[in-house]
Amino acid sequence: MKVADVIKLMQDEEVEYVDVRFTDPKGKLQHVTLIKDEIDEDFFEDGFMFDGSSIAGWKSIDQSDMKLMPDTSSVYLDPFYAEKTLCVHCNVVEPDTGEPYARDPRGTAVKAEAYLKSTGIGDVSFWGPEAEFFLFDDVRYSVTPHKVAYQIDAADAAWNTDAEYEMGNTAHRAGHKGGYFPVNPIDAGQDIRGEMLSTMKRIGMKVDKHHHEVASAQHELGLVFGELTEQADHLQKYKYVIHNVAHAYGKSATFMPKPMKGDNGSGMHVNMSIWKDGKPIFAGDKYADLSQEALWFIGGILKHAKALNALTNPSTNSYKRLIPGFEAPVLRAYSARNRSGCVRIPWTESPKAKRVEARFPDPAANPYLCFAALLMAGLDGIKNKIDPGPASDKDLYDLPPEELAEIPTVCGSLREALEELEKDMDFLLQGDVFTRDQLEGYMALKWEEVYAYEHTPHPVEYQMYYSV
Repeated sequence: MKVADVIKLMQDEEVEYVDVRFTDPKGKLQHVTLIKDEIDEDFFEDGFMFDGSSIAGWKSIDQSDMKLMPDTSSVYLDPFYAEKTLCVHCNVVEPDTGEPYARDPRGTAVKAEAYLKSTGIGDVSFWGPEAEFFLFDDVRYSVTPHKVAYQIDAADAAWNTDAEYEMGNTAHRAGHKGGYFPVNPIDAGQDIRGEMLSTMKRIGMKVDKHHHEVASAQHELGLVFGELTEQADHLQKYKYVIHNVAHAYGKSATFMPKPMKGDNGSGMHVNMSIWKDGKPIFAGDKYADLSQEALWFIGGILKHAKALNALTNPSTNSYKRLIPGFEAPVLRAYSARNRSGCVRIPWTESPKAKRVEARFPDPAANPYLCFAALLMAGLDGIKNKIDPGPASDKDLYDLPPEELAEIPTVCGSLREALEELEKDMDFLLQGDVFTRDQLEGYMALKWEEVYAYEHTPHPVEYQMYYSV
């Protein structure tokens, strides 16, 4: 959309405010709201100054001035504000030089797309994330020196079959791990998910489905694939819409990978493909009708999986989902026939739909950094012709212990992931897509989370050790 078109849209829709939005290193959407009187064509050309020192992991107070540059291709009307508001996603640049700020996640995604073109391997990549989430009715937690605890509840959860309610208990609930996917009234989330999906469609997102997931109170909506930066924008909108529709219903949505013990966690399978000159380069005559380039791409993902974990599974909570021995994609293997490896090739009849699915990422990830890192790992695989080895078409969960021991795994903790990223980051630095300074700043933020987690006693430790 051209600047003049945006101005016209504001006039036609009688917009009162413009919300300039950007994403911080941890992946949280941030915003500043400007009155329409301040918005003209010069605004889109000159950008908007803000204090970067207020964002964790960015500038120090003595270098705080930064500039937001709106991307007019990303505009949409906010569906939740009382006053008519136009939203626009921004890149962050240095105010004195106009150069992209190296620690800006969205700028990293833009650079990753440019790097793909520069390699000659392809001219566009497509991304289809599948982010799961939970909807709760009551969430309480405490982290103080004398109390570390949490409590969650959902009216439609399996544990509430005997709960007493003023109007009675209707008893229609999916059993433990039984949410995939009976119809209503067992599936009590039909209408709220429908409103979420229709809201996404109204703001210009391409969506295709919604359904209940396996765990109690767990759900998923479907995004149609798109180009890398655009799809990362859409995933930020996806989270924004889900949080706010849930809030309007008196519910609380979370993308925390493992919010409760003993049930499935939330993943974010990421479907990826590369095209060149209008043709899918992942389609071919090798295993599962993949091309050699696709197999090398998988080789890169598997080789760098542990370093990728720091960006694709960036929370301490992520590794309560990635536990060996359960139905979690922890094994660094690939297959077209089962879902137990960390890379899968979804079945399709059309070469245009041929893609690779990374199954280990989760929705705590910053989508710009997650997608860019996966692309860089795959491109490194193609450039260096990294052989992924033979496919694993057996059920990896049922392998004999001696065979299972021979298959490498992803990381088991955020600490391990950060240590692996420190050792294996050169593939991310190619083409200056990521910078060492950016990754070191990101890791510093994540080490703070590791220390906070490791230094805090856990309630289960009282159960196990208090009376020793």
